[in-house]
Amino acid sequence: MDYKRILTVQDISCVGQCSLTVALPILSAAGHETAILPSAVLSTHTAGFSGYTFRDLTEDLPAITAHWNKEGIRFQAIYTGYLGSAEQIAAVKEIFRTCAAEGCVNIVDPAMADNGKLYPGFDMAFVEQMKTLAFQADIILPNITEACMLTGWPYKEQYDESYIKGLLDSLRSAGAKTIVLTGVSYEPATTGVVVLEGDDCRYYKHKRYEKGCHGTGDVYASAFVGALVRGKTPYDAARIAADYTLRCIEVTRPDPDHWYGVKFEPVLPEYIRMLEQ
Repeated sequence: MDYKRILTVQDISCVGQCSLTVALPILSAAGHETAILPSAVLSTHTAGFSGYTFRDLTEDLPAITAHWNKEGIRFQAIYTGYLGSAEQIAAVKEIFRTCAAEGCVNIVDPAMADNGKLYPGFDMAFVEQMKTLAFQADIILPNITEACMLTGWPYKEQYDESYIKGLLDSLRSAGAKTIVLTGVSYEPATTGVVVLEGDDCRYYKHKRYEKGCHGTGDVYASAFVGALVRGKTPYDAARIAADYTLRCIEVTRPDPDHWYGVKFEPVLPEYIRMLEQ
């Protein structure tokens, strides 16, 4: 296995099992050198906690990037998660331009919306900027809401395979290359992920739990990137990430006090075994 250096750019929620506190250990468990670029530091994540602290690190990003360029630091993969502003998107595009090693793969999780609406603090101006990043990437990992926001495709809670095909076609027409569309559910008991790579479109279906857990999108994206950079195909990486995330939920469900995230750490040995198969 090649030892590769990955950069992940997203916020740090110090408590809450999401963003960088998830990405760093999962990518490291996959066997990669993992560099981080925090876009902000929060005492906790914002779902269910009140009175959390927040420090925006946007002004630090250009100086960090400049130092990496001075030192000749390059990355074989760059993976972005939650970005809090248009200025941060611009900073990431500069990193794509100047810090990528030859053959670098750029993966964007356009973490900005779900359930038909944008997250608090985002507006359509932010969406327009995210388009310029997402359609520059090699691989994007949107949920259905984010895919609709990126394309102007009408959002529906109830849909069929023809709707998803139209959404994928719209993403491809807008400039997306490889697409990993998450949260695709054609029946109440199951959900899954659709992977479009070139002309190959495949759907991986798995069990669905009615009650979601915060941070599972970050767990999924990190597990996907870790598997992809290990040499798995996008479809196999998507399958492994789905199986791992589902197991994290299953391990967490018996503990009602653990409402703020998933217990991904005890399942890391299973993830490593999945990667070795």
